[in-house]
Amino acid sequence: MNIEELYSIYMQHPHVTTDSRKCPDASIFFALRGATFDGNEYALQALQKGCAYAVVDKAEVAKQDKRLILVDDVLTALQQLAAHHRRMWGGPVLQVTGTNGKTTTKELVSCVLAKGKKVLYTEGNFNNHIGVPLTLLRIRPGEHDMAVIETGANHPGEIADLCKLVQADWGLITNVGRAHLEGFGNFEGVKQTKGELYDDLRRRGKQVFLNALDNDILQMALQRGFTLGEDALPYVEGRVCQVVPYLQIQWREDVDQPWHTVSTNLIGAYNISNLRAAVTVGLHFGISPEQIDEALAAYRPTNSRSELRRVGTNCLIVDAYNANPSSMAAALTNLSLVDDAHKMVILGDMLELGEGSLEEHRRVVRRLQEMNLERIWLVGEEFGKAAAEGMRVFSDVEAVKDALGEVTPQHATILIKGSNSTKLWQLPEAIAENWK
Repeated sequence: MNIEELYSIYMQHPHVTTDSRKCPDASIFFALRGATFDGNEYALQALQKGCAYAVVDKAEVAKQDKRLILVDDVLTALQQLAAHHRRMWGGPVLQVTGTNGKTTTKELVSCVLAKGKKVLYTEGNFNNHIGVPLTLLRIRPGEHDMAVIETGANHPGEIADLCKLVQADWGLITNVGRAHLEGFGNFEGVKQTKGELYDDLRRRGKQVFLNALDNDILQMALQRGFTLGEDALPYVEGRVCQVVPYLQIQWREDVDQPWHTVSTNLIGAYNISNLRAAVTVGLHFGISPEQIDEALAAYRPTNSRSELRRVGTNCLIVDAYNANPSSMAAALTNLSLVDDAHKMVILGDMLELGEGSLEEHRRVVRRLQEMNLERIWLVGEEFGKAAAEGMRVFSDVEAVKDALGEVTPQHATILIKGSNSTKLWQLPEAIAENWK
């Protein structure tokens, strides 16, 4: 079946699923394959559970039911269908990528835009070769004015491939940092891959929202022929007022304009650039300054991203969704700004750093030695190799849980941060059970 024929079916059944356990009535199941599973084996089950059709790529499976649609490759068909739907819808799209802050920025931008527009935006971190097409296929003509699509990558070429699906009208790169170096090779590889968004926008004559205060981002844009004030949209001025317990900022459109003061539910001075991005995008799309302030103040982070949780007398800074050298450095800098005599860190390994992993973990350890910390707990093999005297090392999160009963911090600020696979996001509940 070709994409036009598949699109005709999709328009009659505009709900797509890739999970045979979740089959809304009259939806279409795409039988994706993975390292340990083959969705073709669950196609009939999906039909039995309520799907109107199932897309498969095995001829012997397709013969079993007339509602089974045969394609050459299910993933390719999903991506082509999403790209076709995006073209047919034709609405404006903002594409967001970057090493750190892309999910927070995407959510802040979407909250601001929602004050005046009907916005479809990426849920959670559905930002890869499967999540992006699934997000695009959630766009409903008449229901959505525009879309904000997050895209992620850990190998060269991935952003370029996603750009072909998204076909963005505007692009925003939050920053570039030392992450996924195993896949990118080095920092230049990170910049080249993230810059694929700029390449795509420049080739199609589109614009960027550019943080000109970030020299890496600025140079990436200038090298590709973007010029400030013409191709790049103007940015707003912002400053941090306080960081404890939550971040408070001020922003203004120009030097002759009054300052707007916003008290947020975010932690970390590093979020100032994410907030400035949301303000800039909002102003460009006609959201009033007052509406922008309301949206920023109302936003609450989730999924262990810069969350502040109080457990007994202690304050937990939970930033355990992801970790890389640049985000770790930012989190430690923010902790150093907290005026608290009692501070502790529980840090998990930063993964996918390749040959430079040990040195990057040693760099964090040296930073920790410079800080006034009562306790330093490190989790994982890499930190185990890099740890210095006086630092406690744990093999995994379960070992940390077992040790919680041995100490009872009081009136302390505790940073919990590590790569998602270290599972440090499990600690707040465990801490709540042990440290009343």
